[in-house]
Amino acid sequence: MSAPKKVVLAYSGGLDTSIILKWLQTEYGCEVVTFTADLGQGEELEPARKKALLLGIKPDNIHIVDVREEFVRDFVFPMFRANALYEGLYLLGTSIARPLISKHLVRIAAECGADAVAHGATGKGNDQVRFELSAYALNPHIQVIAPWRLWDLTSRTKLIEFAEANQIPIAKDKRGEAPFSVDANLLHTSSEGKALENPANEAPPYVYQRTQNPEDAPNVAEMVEITFERGDAVAIDGEAMSPATILTRLNELGGKHGVGRLDLVENRFVGMKSRGIYETPGGTILLEAHRGIEQITLDAGAGHLKDSIMPRYAELIYNGFWYSPEREMMQALIDKSQEHVSGTVRVKLYKGSARTVARWSEHSLYSEAHVTFEEDAGAYDQKDAAGFIRLNALRLKLIATRNARVARK
Repeated sequence: MSAPKKVVLAYSGGLDTSIILKWLQTEYGCEVVTFTADLGQGEELEPARKKALLLGIKPDNIHIVDVREEFVRDFVFPMFRANALYEGLYLLGTSIARPLISKHLVRIAAECGADAVAHGATGKGNDQVRFELSAYALNPHIQVIAPWRLWDLTSRTKLIEFAEANQIPIAKDKRGEAPFSVDANLLHTSSEGKALENPANEAPPYVYQRTQNPEDAPNVAEMVEITFERGDAVAIDGEAMSPATILTRLNELGGKHGVGRLDLVENRFVGMKSRGIYETPGGTILLEAHRGIEQITLDAGAGHLKDSIMPRYAELIYNGFWYSPEREMMQALIDKSQEHVSGTVRVKLYKGSARTVARWSEHSLYSEAHVTFEEDAGAYDQKDAAGFIRLNALRLKLIATRNARVARK
């Protein structure tokens, strides 16, 4: 691998990526360009700009981009059309952000003539895979630098020493072992490591940042109505909103009622198990509502096919294959299924739960005339069921007859 001349770094402004920034400068003597994405993580991002300037980055080489609308519109919403859950539980909040960050790293590299991009993911995690697979899918010739796999700064002590030797500001709470690490964006927060590493220990209350303890949530339930068009949420309580605004509002409502907490031991793509605490309040409500509107607008065959491919679709996103042809093929199928997924769902929020209690749509396939226990005016002839059952029972009867014959011998 030849030494890069110009590198675009995914930069948060935190200690680790600040150390990486200085390490790139000292290790390769290269020019560094920083990219900081506003994904709705809830932090002020101007300190990242000031820190980059302090570390010698030219003002024109500092990129802070608000990608909240793009994130929800082009990544979160397509994923939610599939009702994607990794290992049946995880709403993929970290996973779905990485291809967007990589997209902008590659874009900025092309615009400024950089020959490499860099990230701060460790060699033990999934994010290194997601960043790099996405980058190579978008530019097969890009060079990707992963310092955690290259340097000898293998402990927190060595990182602190490097920071002090290079006049990198260190927050006081970083002088020692952090209790856990956090990744956050508009879809979720993810907390891992240290105090959470032993799955036999219950997560301490201070880990949760976005949701109220369900036991302390309001004693009165709250209703929210979410309107969908072609599988995407477009309004809350009748008020049209942008994608990011919708998710922001649902986060507020879900957080208030303690919705969306998950304590999960998951299987990482690199082979190990890890324990994480996830908070996805708005996403949990959105998934429940989307399932609710599909119940009356999606044909059984289409819905069951969608459900059958969902685990594979979710696994592709988790493993970093957002830009793969198979994910795009699945997306085309999923999007086709959403042509009539339009209407409104009422969800009840109460002490950690989000439950669909009503749904209606002009595209509904639900026929009260067919399912009623009262007179149905000839909409359904119950005698038809006898022939239906006889035909479906034929192969079972033949198998039972064969088995009885063989048993007698």
